[in-house]
Amino acid sequence: MPSMAEGKKNKKQVNGAQIYNEIFLRIKDIEKKDIKVVIEQVSAMPGQGVTSMFNFGQSFGVLKGICSAMQLPMYFVRPAKWKKYFNLINSEKDASRTKAIQIFPYISEKLSKKKDSNKADAILIASFFYETYQLED
Repeated sequence: MPSMAEGKKNKKQVNGAQIYNEIFLRIKDIEKKDIKVVIEQVSAMPGQGVTSMFNFGQSFGVLKGICSAMQLPMYFVRPAKWKKYFNLINSEKDASRTKAIQIFPYISEKLSKKKDSNKADAILIASFFYETYQLED
């Protein structure tokens, strides 16, 4: 997510204005009925510090707030659901990157670094929603 500096301690916070602009640019030519925002429904993890959990929740809230203000429909997917769907339960963090490259080899160039595992997670979450949502329609 886009971020910006916060205070003097080199901390970062989510840049809500930039998120709004990114979403707006991507959806401006699409009818609202065809837009679905899929967000991973995560919660606190064992061993995660209080400050870390607060910052994480704040980022989640910023995203939800922006989508609500833009009147975009939001759908939430729990990590266990999409990971089970792709057989990634109890796997290494990098396994999602490998799986995304297997499913979408034409984007392997954009997932070439280990740090791209978060992008891979987002791709797999969207893919999970698309595939399972279509089955429910």
